Amino acid sequence: MSLQKIGVIGAGQMGNGIAHVCALAGLDVVMSDVSLDRAEHGLEVIKGNLHRQVHKGLISDALAAAAIARIVPAGGLEKFGDSDLVVEAATEHEATKKAIFRELCPKLK
Repeated sequence: MSLQKIGVIGAGQMGNGIAHVCALAGLDVVMSDVSLDRAEHGLEVIKGNLHRQVHKGLISDALAAAAIARIVPAGGLEKFGDSDLVVEAATEHEATKKAIFRELCPKLK
């Protein structure tokens, strides 16, 4: 089995970094956070980071645009059902992590 779609829970520094790298590698990514606004903010950070990579000549405009197109922001966990892998990169609070996994597991196929 090869990975095609990655779910990333958390759109902060670690989560958006994971989403960024996965999208550049050609994987489809769903990146969620506690609200759609926060997930969309994480996507804006990724766009800025990709733009910086283009400016430095590290990647092409086309590669950056393709990576951006592969990332779907989400405000919940509903879109993770068909993910091949889900990475949890949320807050370092044990009770929150447990709640995330209790909600996530029934949604996975």
